[in-house]
Amino acid sequence: MTQKRSPYATPDITNLHVAILGGTGDQGRGLARRLALAGQRVTIGSRRAERAEQAAADLDAGPSLTGTDNASAVANADVVIVAVPWEGHRELLESLAGPLSGKIVVDCVNPLGFDQRGPYPLEVPEGSAAEQAAVVLPDSRVVAAFHHVSAVLLLDPEIESVELDVLVLGEDRDATDVVRALADRIPGVRGLYGGRLRNAGQVEALTANLIAVNRRYKTHAGLRITGV
Repeated sequence: MTQKRSPYATPDITNLHVAILGGTGDQGRGLARRLALAGQRVTIGSRRAERAEQAAADLDAGPSLTGTDNASAVANADVVIVAVPWEGHRELLESLAGPLSGKIVVDCVNPLGFDQRGPYPLEVPEGSAAEQAAVVLPDSRVVAAFHHVSAVLLLDPEIESVELDVLVLGEDRDATDVVRALADRIPGVRGLYGGRLRNAGQVEALTANLIAVNRRYKTHAGLRITGV
């Protein structure tokens, strides 16, 4: 009789190599810093290798954090986090579709617009940034996660623990378990399964609400899921 897998169980990801596309932006640098400090091998990717190398050096997170160009970062990675601006999302993924084949691709992009009334979610033909990634990368294992993690908190050396939950969405349970384990490596963060990829749009859109909360209350709000 096959033993039922615990919903809380996660795999050992100690030896996995993580690449972060858009790793020179605030969100990418923040995730790179926290994961590297936790002992994960991380490579920051950028269009220009020298810019990525400088970002890694400036973060001063130890020898497990390096930087290079996007294609080289992807080639040597097991898991690739996409933290690029929405405007360049499709173009970048299309250019790397071959090297991303077979890899876990974690999309944390939030398609948002801003006007005089504040932030608002943009309409995405595929339904969400993560679903767009799945269409562009049919041979990759696309997961949505890390949408609501404050870059300010991730980058602040005075903050040891970032208290929030990360919703992880996807079709491949093994892949979502890997990404939950990555989230768990950041002190204070807990990765929780949040549903199928078709539900990613509402998670991405919720970022607009959190930005509104942050602006009103001068904070860096996150999410906690109760009862789990």
